[in-house]
Amino acid sequence: MKYEQLGNSSLEISAITFGAWAAGGWMWGSTDRKDAIDAIRASFDMGVTSIDTAPVYGQGASEEIVGEAIKGIARDRIQILTKFGMRWDLDKGNLAMKSRDNNGKPIDIYKYAGKESVIYECEQSLKRLGTDFIDLYQIHWPDDTTSIEETFDAVARLVEQGKVRHVGVCNYSASQMIEADKVVPIVSNQVPYSMVNRGIEEETLPYCVVNGKAILAYSPLQRGLLTGKIYQGYQFQEGDSRATLRYFQPDFLTKTNTFLDQLKPIAEEHNVTLGQLVLRWTVERPGITVALVGARNAAQAIENAGAFKFDFNEEEIARISTLVTNLEL
Repeated sequence: MKYEQLGNSSLEISAITFGAWAAGGWMWGSTDRKDAIDAIRASFDMGVTSIDTAPVYGQGASEEIVGEAIKGIARDRIQILTKFGMRWDLDKGNLAMKSRDNNGKPIDIYKYAGKESVIYECEQSLKRLGTDFIDLYQIHWPDDTTSIEETFDAVARLVEQGKVRHVGVCNYSASQMIEADKVVPIVSNQVPYSMVNRGIEEETLPYCVVNGKAILAYSPLQRGLLTGKIYQGYQFQEGDSRATLRYFQPDFLTKTNTFLDQLKPIAEEHNVTLGQLVLRWTVERPGITVALVGARNAAQAIENAGAFKFDFNEEEIARISTLVTNLEL
């Protein structure tokens, strides 16, 4: 495994970071708690020392699973990344979505990062995770009902108290990062990035490169699409939100799988899976610090970590990048 410094901070995290959204089950058609714990532990055994989670993933379930999975591991051997600012138990801020919890109960999710809410969420996360501090604390989505100054004043207090080591953002624009950075040093931005979703290359990525901010790329496999395992007629589990996304509609699937067929010979040459090839290409992209990728079981976790069991040469990276650039979706 490769380890990367998080922006200008002293924190190093694994280039493949375990994304624990699916572990919480919410929007993924439920979860098997034992399988999720096994996946996290298998990742750690493969050198994946960093875990990214959030309270809203399973409404606390993901953080609890992470907390259980890391029991017995020396705290200085792992890096815990979690978030705040998505409340399902409080009707303040902006309504982000209407959803259902893992038991099928309707819930409303709000984007809210008021001062007291941030402090409350941190305390709850620490309890669920079973730890005294969070290595990287990130606002999950911008909250336009609360000033950036108020939100990050609260986070700065948590840093002073030793409950938070480093501060990041998710889904922030360059201008929002600049505002937050005035209050407390921002070391990273977690944003979506994949071969079929490269919007951050226009503004966010260049800003982060110039200003020494890390990019944590989430959904690098586009929620499984780029593994080549999703095909026409694929049946998603009940409650799996992917079924309604444009990436999984027939036309998009056809074009993507045709593109993936062009990548297969390169993957076969290295004796790796398409997923491993895609993950490795992602973390080799200029400005991308790490790739966040989830796993539902130990086998998937081991496969993801295997993205570093081979080496690219420059010609291969260029070939893949040309195919990506020419991909019309």
